[in-house]
Amino acid sequence: MKLNLNPMRRTLLAAALVATAGVLPAAHAQSWPSKPVKVIVNFPPGGAADQLARIVSQPLSEALGQPVVVENRGGAGGNIGGDAVAKSPADGYTLLMSSGGMVSINPHLYPKMPFDPAKDLRPVASVARIAVYLVTRPELPAKNVSEFLAHLKANPGKISFGSPGTGSSPHLAAELMKSMTGTYAVHVPYRGGGPALQDLLGGQFDFWFDPGVGLPHVRSGKLKLLAVGSPKRSPLFPDVPTMNEAGLKGFDADSFFGLYAPAGVPNEVINRVNTEMNKILANQAIRDRIVALGGEAAPMTPAEFGTRAAADSKRFGDLIKSRGIKPD
Repeated sequence: MKLNLNPMRRTLLAAALVATAGVLPAAHAQSWPSKPVKVIVNFPPGGAADQLARIVSQPLSEALGQPVVVENRGGAGGNIGGDAVAKSPADGYTLLMSSGGMVSINPHLYPKMPFDPAKDLRPVASVARIAVYLVTRPELPAKNVSEFLAHLKANPGKISFGSPGTGSSPHLAAELMKSMTGTYAVHVPYRGGGPALQDLLGGQFDFWFDPGVGLPHVRSGKLKLLAVGSPKRSPLFPDVPTMNEAGLKGFDADSFFGLYAPAGVPNEVINRVNTEMNKILANQAIRDRIVALGGEAAPMTPAEFGTRAAADSKRFGDLIKSRGIKPD
């Protein structure tokens, strides 16, 4: 049926429709969240992503007024959990806590990923910059980086290192070191940082670039710390040099961990979570807990977080290509 409206009524009707369209996203944001929010961690329990999710989940729950439930879905270098979030309803009730590696590194490793991180996920909030630490078993005959590298060069193929998985930041840190020094060591990939740490403590391999989970064992003397793979020293170990200071100029293997959402989540929801997370990260108690993991709080806007991911994709992508790194 055709409505015969005079020009004034047509103008008013059009204005009402435009106003309604603008109100819908805002109304969704105002009503969100009206139920629990799930945060999927795409790595097993015990690793840096898992610990960060559990550090921020309670204060985020208090800020949002709804439970924030953490669920681990590890596997395939983070792709399983990332895929689950990418294909979740874009309503803001399913978020992802991940290392930047899944977004910046995995596309260079897996030619047939089940989703495209750059298109199917949105950066929401950076949580922490996680440094890696060159850690060895105590029996390894090296007191500093120079002696360690000399030991590697004298024993090509006889020294092994572990990592939370192929393409993880600890793995790429070791590959960067090998590339810069012309050394060789055997890579032993694990399904997460927790299992790798247990085998290092058990003497199953010789060293790794620890993402922070093994630092309590450094303090207890069960592991030996030689250097920090970050551009600056760690406040936890101010007397320990960086790899750059030890002679590997420009060495930077840090990675950024944070929250992501399915691509279609409204801007209002993204901005709400980002605002709340940045407030949480300003809390000194939260910052201290992140430092205890070996990192530092790294609040950013969603745009800044996305820009950082793109820069990491370029530098780590070049390393993966030059080293011929392939997924297991």
